[in-house]
Amino acid sequence: MQSEGQAIGGRAMESMTGRLLVATPGLKDPNFDRTVVLLVAHEPGGALGVVLNRATEVSVADVLGDWSDLARDPAVLFEGGPVQPDSAICLARMRHPVRPVKGFHRVSGAVGTIDLSVDPEKLREAVGGIRVFAGYSGWGAGQVEREIEEGSWFVLDALPGDAFVERPDDLWPMVLRRQGGMMAAVAHFPPDVALN
Repeated sequence: MQSEGQAIGGRAMESMTGRLLVATPGLKDPNFDRTVVLLVAHEPGGALGVVLNRATEVSVADVLGDWSDLARDPAVLFEGGPVQPDSAICLARMRHPVRPVKGFHRVSGAVGTIDLSVDPEKLREAVGGIRVFAGYSGWGAGQVEREIEEGSWFVLDALPGDAFVERPDDLWPMVLRRQGGMMAAVAHFPPDVALN
């Protein structure tokens, strides 16, 4: 991971790792309609994130039996994005984020990715909950920055619980409402109205 403030295309780029990309009503890609994406990596070569509010009906127990006890409700797989849907990324919220834990890579604060090859039993004391994502959302160098400039995404601060809410379908309006002002008004934008 590159440090913050690196130059990209002649201008400084601040890393957005750990921040939320919240789809604007004008975003036309159906893969991301009303989505909230947590960026787990952002560097000059591109960005990688997972969609936090697209739960499936497949239980974690059906796919990763040993990990199901650590999964937060709803304990199902989530559609992390359209890239490599057969792969899995696991987010974890640590109980003690300052203690090093084998296989945990911090994204922001107590939240990070965790290596699914680690024995989940050894993590029971350290992990406050996990969420498993099938696939991920990826952008090439400069792509996510262009999409932000075009008005496809709001870039907002994440709260530690955003990735683990019990009602993921409510996350998009919830994140927008907590911003206040005009941003809160966007949370009530009708889903079937097209923007030109």
